Amino acid sequence: MESSHFSQPLIRGLTDKIYDRRKAAALEIEKLVRENENAPERVTEIIDALVQDFVYSNNSNARYGGLIGLAATAIALGPKVAAYLDRIVPPILSCFSNQDQKVRYYACESMYNIAKVAKGEVLRFFNSVFDALCKLSADSELTVKSGAELLDRLIKDIVSELSTKYISSYQQPLNPLDEIEVNEIPAPTSLPRNTAFSLPRFIPLLSQRIYVRNSNARQYLVSWISVLDSIPDLELVSFLPEFLDGLIQCLSDPAEDVRKTTSDQLKAFLYEIQQAAKAVDAQQHLDHEDQEHQGFGKGTYIPGQGIVVQYARLVAILIPHLSSPDEDIQRTALEWIYVFTSIAQDVIIQFTPDIIKALLPSLAHPVADIRDIAVTTNQSLQKLVLEAPLQPTATATISKEAMIIDTPVLATTPNADGLVASLSPGASVTSTLAADNEDTASMPGSAPLSTPPAAATADLDLPDPFDYQATLANLRLQFLNEHEETRVAGLEWLLMLHKKAPHKILVSDDGTFPALLKTLSDSSEEVVRRDLQLLAQISMYSDDEYFRQFMTNLLLLFSTDRRLLETRGSLIIRQLCLSLDPERIYCTMAEILESDEDLEFASIMVQNLNIILITSSELADLRKRLRNLDQKDGQRLFIALYRSWCHNAVATFSLCLLAQAYEHAATMLPVCAELEITVNMLIQIDKLVQLLESPVFTYLRLQLLEPERYPYLFKCLYGILMLLPQSSAYSTLRNRLSSVSSLGYLNMMPKSPTSTDSMSKRGLGKNAKEDGIKFQELLQHFKAVQMRHERQRRQSKPTSPVNGLG
Repeated sequence: MESSHFSQPLIRGLTDKIYDRRKAAALEIEKLVRENENAPERVTEIIDALVQDFVYSNNSNARYGGLIGLAATAIALGPKVAAYLDRIVPPILSCFSNQDQKVRYYACESMYNIAKVAKGEVLRFFNSVFDALCKLSADSELTVKSGAELLDRLIKDIVSELSTKYISSYQQPLNPLDEIEVNEIPAPTSLPRNTAFSLPRFIPLLSQRIYVRNSNARQYLVSWISVLDSIPDLELVSFLPEFLDGLIQCLSDPAEDVRKTTSDQLKAFLYEIQQAAKAVDAQQHLDHEDQEHQGFGKGTYIPGQGIVVQYARLVAILIPHLSSPDEDIQRTALEWIYVFTSIAQDVIIQFTPDIIKALLPSLAHPVADIRDIAVTTNQSLQKLVLEAPLQPTATATISKEAMIIDTPVLATTPNADGLVASLSPGASVTSTLAADNEDTASMPGSAPLSTPPAAATADLDLPDPFDYQATLANLRLQFLNEHEETRVAGLEWLLMLHKKAPHKILVSDDGTFPALLKTLSDSSEEVVRRDLQLLAQISMYSDDEYFRQFMTNLLLLFSTDRRLLETRGSLIIRQLCLSLDPERIYCTMAEILESDEDLEFASIMVQNLNIILITSSELADLRKRLRNLDQKDGQRLFIALYRSWCHNAVATFSLCLLAQAYEHAATMLPVCAELEITVNMLIQIDKLVQLLESPVFTYLRLQLLEPERYPYLFKCLYGILMLLPQSSAYSTLRNRLSSVSSLGYLNMMPKSPTSTDSMSKRGLGKNAKEDGIKFQELLQHFKAVQMRHERQRRQSKPTSPVNGLG
């Protein structure tokens, strides 16, 4: 190799394969530079020669010599090297990616010596040095990694000491505020300006490199984040949104030390954010005192007050990680969101719909501590939403389509039980006026939904930061979750939201009401109970028309989903009776069923309602009122139920027994005898005999001891006995009657139904008889309804018997 700038012995020394000889040549270079340090042109020629003839040479030994020669040049120049760094540093950095491992190592060694001399000036090249070292941190050669680590420690020391105060005269002044405007990276105004190190200029590089997958590179990046975060004046946390996502992903690294370092750094950031929030509160308090005391407290420094926390961007980054399959990531995201619910409430409430969508599935997480923090976060979020001021909205109504069960928003997807509701994607949300009440249809049609009276009328004002409709949409998705805890939590949210703002729930065709009805098919009884609680709560805030529509659609659901009626019908009716007026429920359903064209369903539904009426503790008061036919209240209730109960002969007969209308029950027996005695009817009679032995009918069994007061009771029971075939039920009833027949009371039985005025005997009186229950009209109605059923049975094919009354 020839060079007009160096002697042949010096060239041979720089290109020698023996390290000691290259080192000796480097000392010659150092001496040469010292001799010419006051001749900038000559120094420039020496540097250019080392770069062009050696560093960029194809000869490996020459490259080694060139690198050590540049280091010697820097050492010789001392502080004056700052003027030549633009020529020295780039060639050395290019060697960091050389295929020759020795070249990479010597490049690290050379850069180390240069940085040691240049100190703050090397900060001008920080981004390039940082990027080169990031790649070397994953180098497969241990010697190269060792050299890179040595250089990295030196650069970190320089940054820690000089990054906020060193200003170079060899570069254009860096104004972070100008750079922020260009890069659109918000930063605190307190950030040091015009320094050789520019954090806003570095952050884009960090945001790119943070997604590296190599564990060593990740450790390198996190270590630098920790260093920069430890420098108070830089306020790195202000730039957190630019690299938080990638930093969180480092928690999934296979290397435990990477996960530990990352976790510690994230905790440090969260602590700084909390301190910043306290600083804001403290500053507001001081400002308030200043206004009162005119200047007292001004100028007081509060730690964290210079930080710019971009809560909205942070929350948006955290939300996808709430459902991460990695436990450490998910746990961290939950912890951050929980903290933000107390220090960034205005932001969190705007993101609530998305948070709910990701948060609620975590309530059933198999890992206990994740599940616990999810529960705590959910509670905190609920409290935040509940206590948030409610913005007024314009009055809205629910359209008829919103109440139709067979809406396209819903589809039924069978599960193991064949009964899990599912939501079809793409359901549209629209607002329409309520349909005309004249469109109200009987089963199995649909019904319009009128505006609940609790809806407040107000002009549109400020937009509500909490998006109710988006929240409802995401809560409906939770109904499809496989875990019971999540489905229950979704309903608890709806309960809370409806209680807070009933006029904002079910105000449009958003599919919520149909979803609630479909959820009655859920496999979990706890879910069904919460669902019923919500439906009842909605009904309490509604008028009679809404309530009727609710009952209409519930019956329609039972009609289309017979398995739901069989498995959950009793639970649903009983739970509704706990929350709402049982009489209102029964009378409304009875009115709807009376005109139902689906006679088979009407009969089955009456069977179910009847067995619940007889056996349920929730309906004890209703049974008591039915037994008091002397009062108009009892008469009205009896008539309301009787007319629809006529769809089922045995249910009608049992209603008469329950109401102690024994004479009328006796007149029904000949009508029943004329009907076709089906297997289904015999099963129902068998169930009725069993019920007569239950505590509910204790009063009836005791009345058998007073045949002079209740003569038609004996005829009713003997009539049942005659209808039954020889069976266990027959034996049970015969034994019961035999236990009192030996007392000789049977001769007191009247010869005909009209020979004894049982109404008068019970104290109703003539006027009460005329103005109260018109039993003859009821009997005619019973005959007419049963004839309709008889005709339908003849026209239809035989069907399988229904198992019992309920």
